[in-house]
Amino acid sequence: MAERRSPAPLLFRRRSSGEIQNLATVSSSLLPAFGTIVDDGYLNLKNYIIAPYDRRYRWWQTFLVVLVLYSAWASIFELAFKRAATGNLTKVDLVVDGFFAIDIILTFFVAYLDKSTYLLVDDHRKIALRYVTRLWFFMDVASTLPFQLMFNNSRGKRPASEAFAFLNLLRLWRLWRVSDLFKRLEKDINFSYFWTRLLKLICVTLLAVHSSGCIYYWLAYNHKVSKETWIGSLVQDFKNRSIWLGYTYSIYWAIVTLTTVGYGDLHAVNMQEKIFEVFYMLFNIGLTAYIIGNMTNLIVHAAVRTFAMRDAINELLRYASKNRLPQGLSEQMLAHMQLKFKTAELQQEEVLQDLPKAIRSSIAQHLFHETVEKAYLFRGVSEDLIVQLVSEMKAEYFPPKVEILLQNEIPTDFYILVSGAVDVVTNTNGVEQSLSKLGSADLAGEIGVIFNIPQPFTVRTKRLSQVIRISHHHFKQMVQPHSEDGKKIISNFIQEKKRELIKKNIHENILKKIISHETCKVPTKLLENVGCYEFDEQRNHLNSVEKDTIEIPQFLGNVVCNSPKVQMCFMLTLAFSVLEGLKTRCATRNTIPPRNAG
Repeated sequence: MAERRSPAPLLFRRRSSGEIQNLATVSSSLLPAFGTIVDDGYLNLKNYIIAPYDRRYRWWQTFLVVLVLYSAWASIFELAFKRAATGNLTKVDLVVDGFFAIDIILTFFVAYLDKSTYLLVDDHRKIALRYVTRLWFFMDVASTLPFQLMFNNSRGKRPASEAFAFLNLLRLWRLWRVSDLFKRLEKDINFSYFWTRLLKLICVTLLAVHSSGCIYYWLAYNHKVSKETWIGSLVQDFKNRSIWLGYTYSIYWAIVTLTTVGYGDLHAVNMQEKIFEVFYMLFNIGLTAYIIGNMTNLIVHAAVRTFAMRDAINELLRYASKNRLPQGLSEQMLAHMQLKFKTAELQQEEVLQDLPKAIRSSIAQHLFHETVEKAYLFRGVSEDLIVQLVSEMKAEYFPPKVEILLQNEIPTDFYILVSGAVDVVTNTNGVEQSLSKLGSADLAGEIGVIFNIPQPFTVRTKRLSQVIRISHHHFKQMVQPHSEDGKKIISNFIQEKKRELIKKNIHENILKKIISHETCKVPTKLLENVGCYEFDEQRNHLNSVEKDTIEIPQFLGNVVCNSPKVQMCFMLTLAFSVLEGLKTRCATRNTIPPRNAG
């Protein structure tokens, strides 16, 4: 019968969080090859066939691991302490062997992965043939046979008895199940890698101590002269003493030797014991290197970020000292570096870069979408534009009293404040003046980006602030195809600045900066009706540029339309709206008479 294509259904369908979490325990060998066609006809296995990734089968394998741990302890213990093998442990051994016999039968019904096609094979004959022709089958059967019972029945013949006792050590073959379990747990995100790895090291150490102690006791027990042994020289008639007394002495010697303490109270007496100790100490060299290497790797891995932070801070301190930077600037550098490492777990840009773009976009939508919708510049724009903008945004953190934007800086980005607070300040002839304060969902730097001029203000944090950054390039690229949204953004910008202008005396300075950059010209007649002494200096500056015109830059190059006429119309509207706002504010105050009535 031809092989049926039976890839794991959980690898191709997302139904529940439980199924998705279960993928963490699926071996990478179960993944299908590229180009494999998977449809509903291939998702079902034959009757009475068990999928290797089935949850119930996984639980069965985990239960067997517990029995393996007992088998590993009992098989060596019963070899060294023969009296223990004749008691209740024999009954427990038979029960444990019975469970492993059941597992041998179940293996004939477990589908396997064909390494050539990477498809699950569910044909009964092929499964059975594959199992019985492998070494695993013979080792599974040999490790399940009750050799200890045979040993008890043949006690009269010494050589045969010892042979059966050593055959009982075949149970250690089952330890491969423990190794597979730890490999699976190390890749399972539901379990801590650190504690899983640490538990594995503890198990390896305990097995080494238990095995070496039991073998060392076996050497003494089977020596011809009891007093010429490591334990017989201290404990009289130790063969007839308590089992746990001998076991305690054995474990004590094994641990003392493993840790290289070597008190000297227990030492080799005969030649066999000395040879064994030589090989045991050589083994300890490798085991100690393995344990120390793994522990060092785990501990250092947890402290890598701290080491990187300290190295970066030391480099900054050396740089600041070498270049004689001011104390305030050095403190800002250190504060920013410390905050960068503290918030690294929240940003994790290097981790997100490994994810598909669709997942990264979904994460950005979840984090930033609501904040962007609240920003005045994007009110009423289409959902498509917001989604595109959000997918290109980056989150950043700034410590207190750090400049986000500098006055006269090239406008490469603008920011939306998510949390915290910032001050907007201007510096004129060395005199710093606070203009406004910004809070959640407010924008900073959008004036420089929209007018494509150097930033008119400095934006400085008051406390720890989280912002999302929008690149000038990406903003222009996203808005260009959306002409209606571009007009809406322009309208929002004009209305917001008019509203702020009535309340605050800050945008007169903005207009001064705008007109100092030549791109297109606006007739000065638009300014004639603005009669306010506060604006006289600015208007004189406008008229000094050119008698009949003033200069106003274009908006981002091509946001509204590629036509220069349309761009100029927009700038005319913007200039007139801003100046009308000035006029409205002056008229509202009504404290300074206009210079030219009418």
